[in-house]
Amino acid sequence: MIEKKKLTLKDIAKELGISVSTASRALKEHPDISKDTIRAVKEYAEAHHYVPNFLAVNFRKSRTFNIGLIVPELVHHFFSTVISGAIDEAKKCGYNVLVSQSNDLLKDEIVACRTMLASSVDGLLISISNETQEGEHLSEFLSEGKPVVQFDKITDSLDTPKVTVDDFEGAYQAVNQLISQGYRKIAHLRGRNKVKNANERFEGYRRALTDNNVEISDSWVKSCVAISEKEGYDFAKELMESANPPDAFFCITDLVALGVINYLKNSGYKIPNQIGVMGFSNWKLAEVVSPGLSSVDQHGYEMGIKSMKLLIELIQNHDLENHDEIQLKTKLIVRESSLRNQD
Repeated sequence: MIEKKKLTLKDIAKELGISVSTASRALKEHPDISKDTIRAVKEYAEAHHYVPNFLAVNFRKSRTFNIGLIVPELVHHFFSTVISGAIDEAKKCGYNVLVSQSNDLLKDEIVACRTMLASSVDGLLISISNETQEGEHLSEFLSEGKPVVQFDKITDSLDTPKVTVDDFEGAYQAVNQLISQGYRKIAHLRGRNKVKNANERFEGYRRALTDNNVEISDSWVKSCVAISEKEGYDFAKELMESANPPDAFFCITDLVALGVINYLKNSGYKIPNQIGVMGFSNWKLAEVVSPGLSSVDQHGYEMGIKSMKLLIELIQNHDLENHDEIQLKTKLIVRESSLRNQD
């Protein structure tokens, strides 16, 4: 005899086209949920004989004291500093951290998430891949009573706590600095159009140009897909060989900016006197590259600490209803690459 599959919150959510957390709150008649949604969820649950998983609702009584942490790239300087902060904070509270990477691919992220679930982690910290939009695989943690905290790269489709930096303000200050040095034709090598932090940086770039009455040209905006040094090099070449070349570059990351610098140096341009360059993330390479790269510090270590501290609080308080958003301020680090001589 085949055992009938037990109906889960995830099944209810999928059938009604809502999130798992919304289905959970509707069953509890949470005041944030509409009466129509509450009625629909309860009627469906009753009709299909839904029985709550009390072990999941109350979080498993026997915790593993293991926490999952998934990032797009382990070797990325920013993410390595986040990991360091998260692990240091976890140790203070007696937790171990299982780290994995998604390679910035949705399919790898799904595999990593399900591996974490199979390992019975108590909760998950994640910076989503550039391909992730809905995050349905992340809701599987919530349906098992395990909290999720998103950081840096996030999706608003999943109603969980989030820890980010103020990407808009960081970009705004970076472009303002270029303008203050006399640059007036500023290109932006941006990230993917559907990635939230890339869009925030793009909007900061646009606002700084608008507020300073500086020319805006769509031809000076190029979208990176791999967010790589090669893209920086190739886009710099394309723009500098165009009929209307820019006199400065604001880049989505320091790695892209490094590609720009390599092209400019190979082509005989003088940085910063002829062309200014600004990165984002403040990698270690920003200090050692010549000329020194101006960049925006995202405070990765602090983000790791705050994200882990928040997640552990959720685990200890059995809290799946927290939707706090913590936003850290960035810091502009000005080096030689954007300090044009004023004589």
